[in-house]
Amino acid sequence: MCGIVGFSGKRQAAPVLLDGLEKLEYRGYDSAGIAVRDGDKEVEVVKAKGRLQVLKEKTDFGNAVKGAIGIGHTRWATHGEPSEINAHPHVSDDGNVTAVHNGIIENYQELKDKLIRKGYTFYSQTDTEVVTKLLDYYYKKYGMGPVDAIAKTMVRVRGSYALAIMFKDYPGEIWAARKDSPMIIGVAEGESYVASDVPAILKYTRNVYYIGDLEMAKLSCGEVTFYNLDGDEVTKEPTEITWDAESAEKGGYEHFMMKEIHEQPKAIADTINSVVKDGVIDLSNVGLSDEDIKSISQIYIVACGSAYHTGVASQYVIEDLAKIPVRVELASEFRYRKPLLDKNGLVIVVSQSGETADSKAALNLAKEMGIKTLGIVNVVGSFIAREADSCFYTLAGPEIAVATTKAYSCQLIAGYLLAIQFAKIRGTITDEQYSFYISELKSIPDKITKILEDKERLQWFASKYANAKDVFFIGRGIDYAVSMEGSLKLKEISYIHSEAYAAGELKHGTISLIEDGTLVIGILTQSELYEKTVSNMVECKSRGAYLCGLTFYGKYEIEDSCNFVTYVPRVDEHFAASLAVVPLQLIGYYVSVARGLDVDKPRNLAKSVTVE
Repeated sequence: MCGIVGFSGKRQAAPVLLDGLEKLEYRGYDSAGIAVRDGDKEVEVVKAKGRLQVLKEKTDFGNAVKGAIGIGHTRWATHGEPSEINAHPHVSDDGNVTAVHNGIIENYQELKDKLIRKGYTFYSQTDTEVVTKLLDYYYKKYGMGPVDAIAKTMVRVRGSYALAIMFKDYPGEIWAARKDSPMIIGVAEGESYVASDVPAILKYTRNVYYIGDLEMAKLSCGEVTFYNLDGDEVTKEPTEITWDAESAEKGGYEHFMMKEIHEQPKAIADTINSVVKDGVIDLSNVGLSDEDIKSISQIYIVACGSAYHTGVASQYVIEDLAKIPVRVELASEFRYRKPLLDKNGLVIVVSQSGETADSKAALNLAKEMGIKTLGIVNVVGSFIAREADSCFYTLAGPEIAVATTKAYSCQLIAGYLLAIQFAKIRGTITDEQYSFYISELKSIPDKITKILEDKERLQWFASKYANAKDVFFIGRGIDYAVSMEGSLKLKEISYIHSEAYAAGELKHGTISLIEDGTLVIGILTQSELYEKTVSNMVECKSRGAYLCGLTFYGKYEIEDSCNFVTYVPRVDEHFAASLAVVPLQLIGYYVSVARGLDVDKPRNLAKSVTVE
């Protein structure tokens, strides 16, 4: 949500800022702006409502705004409607402080009232203007410079924030601070960068620093200094980003989502090969020993959105293979319901970004209760990766489309690998089963490739139902978990109302919604549940539904019951979700395209939900 870019160097800042903001468009936004300073001159602020292209044209693609230092922002409205006035950057009354902000300031009204009493006036409805003027207030009140003003502001505000700030008295510097909102800093020869995410600056440098919670940083040309809340300098080591800039480009595909769907075979293979060596799973780099695995009495999987759906699928696999009780929790519920956790339990927090607000809070709660934690994350150096006791990195690479595909698939694989290794160490599967399951996992990338080779049939089907009013996804067991993800994919990028139901629950109310032409998509990969789900689908058909079935090759008898059937290659049924989800991703994509929508940046959504 929202995007920050800052630059300090010798060349024109505005084109760099605009380029970085373009790389962050996937995060979602409704307005954008930049503030650039040319030496000792006043800061020039340019803002625009709508797409970044409007701001580009307004600034002649950055050429009309002179200066070698600046900050930029794409705004996702929280306080105040989308407008040019509410867009960032914001400036204090006399231009002393200019700032951009990601996050939410919970006590902004209280602070605003205080500042009004001190003589400040406000032109916007945003909490960010409040923070900007609070910085100005403390800067002038104590006269001790940026570090002291920022520290006092950080102590005073409640909520989450990532801030990039310029002070009038310090023309060559950008200051940054954060709490609970992601921010990275990059350094190259004679240039410094600050951004919300790596793609914004990867074109310019691979050496990045992760600024910690309640820390500050000072950026100048090619230099960065970190400070803690007491104002003491903090030493940090840079992290080298290993994936290339091209990974964050479309590579000839019309949309990032389609590119990322096609990247799933490689991402899955990379994730498997990161822990499978010579046919054996090695979790030493994850940080789980055999003793740890043997001592676990209960597993709690905590996540949001698609990551939660991977947890539901993993629950079935872990319980069946490793015989460990598993509970799957929505992070937003887990943190508030005062959970009773087994002291010998393991809390697994799943998050692509490693910065999801509710998941971070759940992790903190588990640690406060003394429960061992494991993060499954895709972003090196992210909060959850740093703070969890152990970390399983998925190797999906950068995922730009808001609707996750390859990160979801890699999270599934991580869950499978943990299930297999836990089962082996705890003696609930044989050596032969262990080898078989690993070989089945290794077969998944090629089988996904086969599915992608037959996507034209799915495109035809999607175009046929692009104007559907309601769609229901049904399944049992692991198929229900897949249904949840298929429904989410469709609704979030096509804006069609869709719901997922455990097939056996249809008769408990939902079947009353079925009418002529309602599309019902049934997932049928679990042999023990196959006939029961077919029966549920036929009940829908008798009430006018149009049936789409998704099952393994060889189950051709389903064509007698369904209007349309799509097939996936056979794999051990524990791992069927990895194949069954791919046609559903493609259906969601093609429906969105047929409706003429913005596939990669659906309305009202952001890639990473970093505020509550």
